[in-house]
Amino acid sequence: MPKSPVALTAMPPAAAQALRALGENLAIARVRRRESQRAWAKRLGCSVPTLIRMERGDPGVGVGIYATALWLIGRAAALPELAAPGSDRGALESDVRDALKRRAVRSAASAEARLARSKNVGD
Repeated sequence: MPKSPVALTAMPPAAAQALRALGENLAIARVRRRESQRAWAKRLGCSVPTLIRMERGDPGVGVGIYATALWLIGRAAALPELAAPGSDRGALESDVRDALKRRAVRSAASAEARLARSKNVGD
C-alpha cells in the first residue's frame, strides 16, 4: 500500500472535520434521493469503496469526485465561492496593512515637503 502524502496526515483538525461534514451531507443527499451506493458510484464514475470513503470525508478521495457529487445534487455552482477573493480575510487584512504602510510613507514624505516649502517661503 502506498504511503499517504504528508498533506493528508498533517491535515488541520478543522479542515478534517469540515471534510467529514461534507461527506456526511453528501451521503444524506444520496439517501434522500433513494439512490443505492452502487448507482451513485456509477453516476460519479468511481467504485463503491471510493464512494464510501467520500461519504466518510476521506481526504484521499479526489476533489473531482467531491465536485461531481456536488454537481449531482445541484450544488457545483457553490464551489468557486469557497475561495472567492472577496471572502479571503487573510488577503483583505494584508491589503489593509499594506495601505496603512503606504499612507504612513506618503504622510512622512508630505510632511517633509511641507517643511521644505515653509523654509523656502521664509528665505
